[in-house]
Amino acid sequence: MSGNSNLKFFYAGIAIALLLSVLAPFLASPDPDGLESAAGGIIEESKMSQLEEMEPAVSSPMPDYSIEGMGKSGEVMAIAIGTIAVLAISFGFGKVFNRKA
Repeated sequence: MSGNSNLKFFYAGIAIALLLSVLAPFLASPDPDGLESAAGGIIEESKMSQLEEMEPAVSSPMPDYSIEGMGKSGEVMAIAIGTIAVLAISFGFGKVFNRKA
C-alpha cells in the first residue's frame, strides 16, 4: 500500500470508530451485559446489591460511559472522548515503538 492509501485507510478507520461511538448509546441493550448476568447466576441477590452499593477503589471520570446530567448526549460525548483517547494513545505508542529509522 502506498502512503496516500495508508492515510485514507487511517482516516476511514477513525471515521468508522467515531460513527460507532455516536451510535452506540442508541443501539446498546439496556439488559445486563455478560459479566453482570454471569455474576447474577453465581452470587446471591443480597450480596450482589451490596457489591453494587460499594464505592469504587478509584473513581472514574465518566462512570457508566456517560457524563452526569447530560442524558444521551452525555453518553455520546463520553464514548467519543474515550474513543479519541484510545486512538491517540495507540497512535502515540505506534510512533514511539516504530522500528523504522
